[in-house]
Amino acid sequence: MNFRDFIANLLNLIKKPNNFQNQDFQDFQDFQNYEKKPAVKPGKFKFLLILPLLFIAVSVIMSCQYTVEETEQAVVTTLGKVTSVESAGLHFKLPYPIQGVTKVAVNKTQKLQMGYASNNEDNSYSSTSLADEAKMITGDFNIVNIDFFIEWKISDPVKFLYNSDEPSQILKMIAQSSARSIIGSKDVDGVLTTEKSIIQAEIKEKIVNKLESYDLGVQLLDVKIQDSEPPTQEVIAAFKEVETAKQEKETRINEALAYKNKTLPAAESKADKLIREAESYKESKINEAKGAVARFNSMYTEYAKNKDITRTRMYLETIEEILPNVKVYIDSSEGGVQKLLPIESFTTTSENNGGETDAGN
Repeated sequence: MNFRDFIANLLNLIKKPNNFQNQDFQDFQDFQNYEKKPAVKPGKFKFLLILPLLFIAVSVIMSCQYTVEETEQAVVTTLGKVTSVESAGLHFKLPYPIQGVTKVAVNKTQKLQMGYASNNEDNSYSSTSLADEAKMITGDFNIVNIDFFIEWKISDPVKFLYNSDEPSQILKMIAQSSARSIIGSKDVDGVLTTEKSIIQAEIKEKIVNKLESYDLGVQLLDVKIQDSEPPTQEVIAAFKEVETAKQEKETRINEALAYKNKTLPAAESKADKLIREAESYKESKINEAKGAVARFNSMYTEYAKNKDITRTRMYLETIEEILPNVKVYIDSSEGGVQKLLPIESFTTTSENNGGETDAGN
């Protein structure tokens, strides 16, 4: 500090008491002017006092009612203790902090994704893979990437709120451990190709069993594997070719079974028809044979009684069958033979000849 600055500071200190005196005088004048202002009217003062109280009363009344949606349930606590669970509708409660209300979406299906993160609400599979969650080891010590999700909902709102701090995170850890356990008991071929539906069912069963012991107040609805593949692109391509071949095999088998189911009934019906026709033909031939045997036996009986007459009669009947238009005439002068002959032809011929003779005469 130079000499000039020292002198300036000294002069300022000398002038400061006068400044204080001037300030005090100004404050005294302002006080006198304030005393001269008119006082506030009593009615206006009461209105200003009632207005905040009225606002507080309306706020308390509004806080005593609440609405529960169709997909929700409300857990009501009184002094920190659960006293009731309310369903959808308009309800009333005591003001806070005496009673509190926590709404829980119990009828809403929720999803937890493992191995991938999807930004789509419909959970369509356009997502970012999470390697740490997706990698699992199979029973034959192969590494696979498994992307799956679970669907669940809240079954008990009280247990969901108070039995654990973060039930959704606990459910996710249960699902991951169950999936790793089941995948660890399968071979890589089954995991990547043919056993996906079996694995889903086993994972679901394991999660349900664990949820019963944890008692989180949640219900598992479904487990769905989105994708399962090896961790490298070369292996992925090879396994996809194998899976495509197996799917084509299954397609061919299903087509063959469909053709079998379509053709077999018609073939069986045709076979039954042929069998029935053969049985009918068999019965008819048997009956014909029995009839022929009966006729032969009857003819043989007559033949045994009179062989010559029967032989002659059989000969004439055979001639009549072979030559139906030939007329056989019997000479009955010797007697005895006419009884075996078709007398009708001879008689008719005789009558016709007689008639012609008469007509001629």
